Amino acid sequence: MAQIRSAAEIADKWRRVTPGRTEDYRLGVQNPRVDWENATAAAEGTWRDGVTAAAARGAFAKGVREAGTIKWQTNTLLKGPGRFAEGVQIGVEAYERGFAPYRDVIERTVLPPRRPKGDPGNIERVRAIAQALRAKKVGSARAA
Repeated sequence: MAQIRSAAEIADKWRRVTPGRTEDYRLGVQNPRVDWENATAAAEGTWRDGVTAAAARGAFAKGVREAGTIKWQTNTLLKGPGRFAEGVQIGVEAYERGFAPYRDVIERTVLPPRRPKGDPGNIERVRAIAQALRAKKVGSARAA
């Protein structure tokens, strides 16, 4: 029988040691052994196979059910709020770059005339925007 420490001992060591590895984490990101972009792109087939297999066995829903809403809420509220504002500030330029092409599609989309309030024809305005944005995302020639 293999000898291994208890899960509690392993978790305690992880709690004590891992926070001190912040510099190793930073250096690893700055100096990866292999280029992240190339290695990740080359792994597309492996990713697809793994996701397909996981979907076939219902792993996503199983994992969600095992965690449950309470675990999700608890962990999110313990970790998220303190990081949220900082993440927004760090990501503002990327947000602008990422959204700008879709904003431009919205601006160029020709909408049907506005109808009276409550008129079902107003949904056509929504449909025009939805179709134009979807075309932009998937690269269809139907983009406005």
